[in-house]
Amino acid sequence: MVKEFEKEVMQAMDKMFENEMKKVNDALDQELLISMIGEVNAGKSSTVNKIIGEDIASTNPMPGETVSVDPYNIRGLENIKFMDTPGLNDPNDENPKKTLEFVQKSDVVLFFLNAAGTVFSESEKEKFNEIEKHNKDILIVLNKIDAAENIPSIIKFVQDHTGHKYKVIPISSKTEENLETLKKEILFLLEKKGKDLLFAKSMKEKSSAATRWIIGAGISAGVIGASPIPGSDVLPLTTLQVGLIIKLSNLYDKPLTKKAAKDMIVITATQTIGHTLYRQALKFIPGAGSIIGGTVASSMTLALGYGVKYAYENNIAIDYDMIGDLFEKLKKREKKA
Repeated sequence: MVKEFEKEVMQAMDKMFENEMKKVNDALDQELLISMIGEVNAGKSSTVNKIIGEDIASTNPMPGETVSVDPYNIRGLENIKFMDTPGLNDPNDENPKKTLEFVQKSDVVLFFLNAAGTVFSESEKEKFNEIEKHNKDILIVLNKIDAAENIPSIIKFVQDHTGHKYKVIPISSKTEENLETLKKEILFLLEKKGKDLLFAKSMKEKSSAATRWIIGAGISAGVIGASPIPGSDVLPLTTLQVGLIIKLSNLYDKPLTKKAAKDMIVITATQTIGHTLYRQALKFIPGAGSIIGGTVASSMTLALGYGVKYAYENNIAIDYDMIGDLFEKLKKREKKA
């Protein structure tokens, strides 16, 4: 009976893998458009280069380097487009019209302000209000904070003039200060559209995106594992973990087979909660309450995620002993919290 049920679970895992893989492939087939708007010399081109980790946009210390509305693409990820527009005060009247066309289609609009200049001038206010009518997925990027003073008061000024409706992110594309914060905020906006993986793949530095997904999966696993319904945690938790490792494998460009995915889940489960408890979970013991428990489910998922991330980043085989040790540490930490 147990063997038959285990077989059913393995077949269910096959289906989960296929479903989650389809979700990821569908997400990667989408087009992602990020528009960078701002007056001349606001540091748009240099910022996108720092976000991606390579020079895809031309930069020049002379104002007005960007002279046309054209997309920047990344080799191998042609469906991701970064629109680096000329200044909103461009003398070429056609460019602002094109800019608004791209704004309407954009998944994220990065509205750049120069902290070292006249912040939120009348011209910028006028254009911001116009852009806001077409797209509200806006992040206000206050650039060049390395060359300005009293940044908190500048941020408050911008927030007051935009109704406190949008995040104002102070950065320096020169020193890279707060660049990680900007990346996280972009990922947060894109997560709601199912395009966060697509954006994360465009970045040379992928660790922060992976960590975000792992933590999110750990929180969700804790909720699933805390369910009082006997056995109700097993399949949803497995689906969550399958989805996480598929996402990580795509992020790091590590091909993942169905068998490898199943092995990761099963070995991690037996390595952390033990063979006996795992077999009990598979049998859905009536009256046993939550089989795995919130703390255990969360710790197991976090350990799996971090273990896979470490292996992928260091191009080594997955160390399940390390995952087991990490699980014990995380479980103790969560019990104390």
